Amino acid sequence: MKALPRIVIYGAGMIGNYLGGRLHQHARVRFVARPHVVATLKAQGLTVSDLNGHRQHIAPDALDLHTQPDAAREADLVLVTVKSSATMDVGHELSDVLAPGTPVISFQNGVRNAAELRVSLPGHGVLAGMVPFNVTQPAPGHFHQGSSGELMVERSPVLEPFQPAFAAAGLAWQAQDDMHAVLWAKLLMNLNNPLNALSGLPLRDQLAQRSWRRCLALLQREGLQVLEAAGIRPAQLTPLPTRWIPGVLSLPDAIFQRIAGRMLAIDPLARSSTWDDLQAGRRTEVDYINGEIVALAASKGFRAAANARIVALIRDAERSYLRWEAEALFKTLRNARP
Repeated sequence: MKALPRIVIYGAGMIGNYLGGRLHQHARVRFVARPHVVATLKAQGLTVSDLNGHRQHIAPDALDLHTQPDAAREADLVLVTVKSSATMDVGHELSDVLAPGTPVISFQNGVRNAAELRVSLPGHGVLAGMVPFNVTQPAPGHFHQGSSGELMVERSPVLEPFQPAFAAAGLAWQAQDDMHAVLWAKLLMNLNNPLNALSGLPLRDQLAQRSWRRCLALLQREGLQVLEAAGIRPAQLTPLPTRWIPGVLSLPDAIFQRIAGRMLAIDPLARSSTWDDLQAGRRTEVDYINGEIVALAASKGFRAAANARIVALIRDAERSYLRWEAEALFKTLRNARP
């Protein structure tokens, strides 16, 4: 019998623990995580669940847990799931331990992570990936998929041996030729992450309110203008063309629910990763989401004022969290100086 592939989850946080938990029965999964995460998993084990009723628990003694980079040395495949700010450090750590040619997939927020990893790992097949769904932690050691969608990965023959394990784990992926377009499209959707954090509401409740959707529409319109100026055409990830989404978001609630009700197919408790970070006292990834729009606009000689304002508000919230009302935030964003 052919041995199961050794898949290393490098940076086991929300996404990493969820992916690793789903893959556990179908691959030899090794988790590399911070000491406090490893301590929790050793005490609680790992539970993964989703909005469709799937649930499984892995006992602590069945988990392969590590805190040092050397644990990735025997990997057949590495999934990088660290925060974007740690990408360059992870690239250097992996360069010291991975065997030549070991494939690496970046399953991280943002658009630059795979490119940054390639700088440090020139002898490896570094591929871009995208996780479309939200993962929350309702209890220590429990990671829950709160929305739907399939993984997307950069098309490459080196990944074909691993596809059966992912499919068996309920993580079938879509292979994409233009992951750059996919990542920008996902980033446009993620412009909601800081809005959700500032609202203090679960995602479904926030997106059910037109006042909050108008804030997101404003940020997305600005983002689309910036991408057009840069000659970037984002992929279509939903049944609606990307350029239509701001208009649909702005519709009255009843019409929005009829036209785009699938956008509200979210677990009632799901929240954005930015909200999770603020509650945990961690630095957020806003620089790698809304901040990317700001930086791209600056490279083209103009200012993405609304997204720049959101970045500033999240930086304030990292120091002292403050909830906003939607109408007040919309006025603040609309009146941001260009």
